[in-house]
Amino acid sequence: MTQSQALEILKTGANVFLTGEPGSGKTHTVNEYVAYLRARDIEPAITASTGIATTHIGGMTIHSWSGIGIKTHLNKQDISKIAFNKNIVKRIQRAKVLVIDEVSMLSPKTISMVDAVCREIKKDQKSFGGIQVVLVGDFFQLPPIVKKEEEDGQRVLLIEGPPARFAYDSPVWSSANLTVCYLTEQHRQDDADFLAMLSAIRGNSFSGDHLRHIETRKIGNSAAPKGAPKLFSHNADVDRVNDEMLAKLPGAPAMFTMSSHGKAPSVAVLKKSCLSPEVLRLKIGAAVMFTKNNPKEGFVNGTLGAVEGFGGRAAGPIIRTRGGKKIEVLPMDWMVEEYGTVSARITQLPLRLAWAITVHKSQGMSLDEAVMDLSDVFEFGQGYVALSRVRRLSGLHLLGWNRRAFQVHPEVLAKDVEFRADSSSAEANFKEIAPAELQNTQSGFIAVCSPRQAL
Repeated sequence: MTQSQALEILKTGANVFLTGEPGSGKTHTVNEYVAYLRARDIEPAITASTGIATTHIGGMTIHSWSGIGIKTHLNKQDISKIAFNKNIVKRIQRAKVLVIDEVSMLSPKTISMVDAVCREIKKDQKSFGGIQVVLVGDFFQLPPIVKKEEEDGQRVLLIEGPPARFAYDSPVWSSANLTVCYLTEQHRQDDADFLAMLSAIRGNSFSGDHLRHIETRKIGNSAAPKGAPKLFSHNADVDRVNDEMLAKLPGAPAMFTMSSHGKAPSVAVLKKSCLSPEVLRLKIGAAVMFTKNNPKEGFVNGTLGAVEGFGGRAAGPIIRTRGGKKIEVLPMDWMVEEYGTVSARITQLPLRLAWAITVHKSQGMSLDEAVMDLSDVFEFGQGYVALSRVRRLSGLHLLGWNRRAFQVHPEVLAKDVEFRADSSSAEANFKEIAPAELQNTQSGFIAVCSPRQAL
């Protein structure tokens, strides 16, 4: 399905699962729909499953938006408490369209909790209380962080690993009657061989021919291009490389310490999702990456640069981006809401050292080139996510790999066949709708959302 077809379906008010390969334009399509709604004075609720993902779309986490916070389940008392919060009630009552990005990172329980809150506040037993829901994501991407619990329900640790179940296993996924829009265009990669290799991994048909392309990109550590970020599967490797590179620069590092306010559990969640470290050490010449969006100042999450100096208005670092722009970096806030009020806030420079980053932290980025070590990949989809960060094969530099690097989750593989078939059916049905009927449907949805703005 093309982006334009998906956009026309979205305009009808249908509940949609918008998916596709990395670089197929999911975020672009959502942004086009958001612009369409705003031009008609309809403000959609824009959310994402993680704090990292929210920086890509300029929204808030679905946990904050819905008031569920860090809860893993809701009882009747919890739902009633949320429904008595004026801020949450106002937010959900006025919502006509709800966008949830990176839905693959949500557990079935979480999406069901959001549905329950919306139905309670809207006093409407339709899925999500009758709000148009636009679920965006790709289940071949990395799975959510899973909370393991003992039999008595006490949480004992957090691990990064494949979830037991996926968001599409939630009952609300079925009851929402989602139209699947599977985007098939490609806008990130412009290299046919590389694109074919990525599609082969996604389709579980990676072969010797594809491996030969991979082998042409094998390099030794000493041959890694200067300035290209390195991607690793484990935090320990990232920290080691960044510490080693920083130590090679002359002088003592300038230190910037994160401040925090609010409930300890909520602060802990924020710190875990924040790309900036609690203590940021910088020197002149250090390779850095911005960790938040601020288009007005000239940077977004993933913008690369180097420290050129210190001592601006707030004695902070001055960064020269790869595009040549000079930016004085000031602290920014990350916040989490619970029951409609800010329960925690952390403040830090929106920067991190960028000689190396984890594959998990790279999700959603587009890079011109990267050095990757995939020899310790430990979960399905990790290698696929890493490889699909770069735009073409010439930008890929591999230190090593293991077998898991070219494998995707077998359950997701089977589900993807279903998604593609559903999308093809939706596309065929959409083509049969007469233009006048389509326009009437779209006008009717706008009239329901904002009667004064009906076309």
